[in-house]
Amino acid sequence: MQIEFEVKILDIDVAGIQKKLAELNAKKQFDRLMRRYIFQFNPPVKGRWIRLRDDGSRITLAVKEIEDESKIEGTKEVEVAVGDFEKTRELLQELGFRPKAYQENRRIHYELGGCCIELDFWPKIPAYLEVEGASKEAVEDAVKKLGFDLSQTTTISNMSVYNKYGLDIFDFKELKF
Repeated sequence: MQIEFEVKILDIDVAGIQKKLAELNAKKQFDRLMRRYIFQFNPPVKGRWIRLRDDGSRITLAVKEIEDESKIEGTKEVEVAVGDFEKTRELLQELGFRPKAYQENRRIHYELGGCCIELDFWPKIPAYLEVEGASKEAVEDAVKKLGFDLSQTTTISNMSVYNKYGLDIFDFKELKF
């Protein structure tokens, strides 16, 4: 599995960040709706799940694993492109996996100095920023360029972000706008 180097910054000022990204000449790549199914292993494995995602330009199937939610490099992922969202969901169900949840979010994606900068909008919670790069140092550098201190970042999962707002993401079988 490949290590993901990623942090989040919660409760962001969307307009302010977009202004800063423009000042830094970040390249806006897209603004689109994303949809995903989350499947559990059988039996369930804590911190590990299967994700089928349609990001608007490609469809991927991934196994995600959180080894240490407190570290930039604490999540691992193996991902493959697939051709059809609904057929892949059907195939997973035929293999005995049942979707735990269907989720949608809106993402505005920028490129800045080799890092992915993403404004994420999820139902029922405030927007947040994700910064992902090829290394811990690249992520930390991008965070500083954006005008944030590393103490303002978190490496928690989306599930934990919802928990921060008093919500259990899996209380919603469907999470849509």
